[in-house]
Amino acid sequence: MSTLNTPAGAPPAPRRTPVRPARVLLHVFLAGTALAWLAPLLWAVFSALRPYGETSAKGYVSWPDTLTLDNFTNAFEQSDMLHYFGNTLLIAVPAVLLTLFLSSMVAFYVSRFDFRLNLALLLVFTAGNLLPQQVIITPLYRMYLLTDLPGITASGKLYDSALGLVLIHVAFQSGFCAFVLSNYMRSLPHELTEAALVDGASAWRLYWQITLPLCKPAMAALATLLSIWIYNDFFWALVLISTGENMPITSALNNLSGQYFTDPNLVAAGALLTAIPTLAVYFLLQRQFVSGLTLGSAKG
Repeated sequence: MSTLNTPAGAPPAPRRTPVRPARVLLHVFLAGTALAWLAPLLWAVFSALRPYGETSAKGYVSWPDTLTLDNFTNAFEQSDMLHYFGNTLLIAVPAVLLTLFLSSMVAFYVSRFDFRLNLALLLVFTAGNLLPQQVIITPLYRMYLLTDLPGITASGKLYDSALGLVLIHVAFQSGFCAFVLSNYMRSLPHELTEAALVDGASAWRLYWQITLPLCKPAMAALATLLSIWIYNDFFWALVLISTGENMPITSALNNLSGQYFTDPNLVAAGALLTAIPTLAVYFLLQRQFVSGLTLGSAKG
């Protein structure tokens, strides 16, 4: 008995994979988790677009009558956000660059050279991330007050200066970056550096011209993480900065809170504005961020 066949030379029709209940449950779970993570952000956007008088009269869980961008404009002007953006750039950019430069040098040394204290040196750098910040805040605060820097900082001390925040961020983030970069550099073929050594290349040339260009994906991933962490920091700025004009962007939201009244819609708009630079950094470096976290993961 003959059956209907596909024409000669035509590709066979793809077989449909049956939908499994476990896969349906997985997609439902992932969609619910994504919605749970996005719900606070979406609610903040919804609140920022509504006037406070409307939400005060009808409640936040109500259908909006008016959607406006006035809260964003008022938040940007009242908090002097542009000034605080400049303060944050003055802290974040040098801190990220210095952290990547210093940690990459440590990672290169412990990953490309064999010596007796190789692992111990890496553990010393990594151990700094295991120490809670709150434990050292008192001695660090005293040390910053006693460190005089006349003519270098506006305050004349390490305390209440952008330099002090840059140094503390470099100190705390270098251990994690050195650990990640050392693992990444170990995945690079040793034949590259061995051939360069035979040709008479110096250790600096091995690091700067051969190894570092190959670490661009990992460096981009770490630059993304460092930018977000340092940009969102409020703890160190609160402790080590006393002058309000020197505070970073995270403190600008304090200018939106009054002594007797706080407009939560205005604060929500300000919080969303402060999040824009970190989102821009992530989306610009998204591909490098993902590839930097996955490349070299199969080798140790």
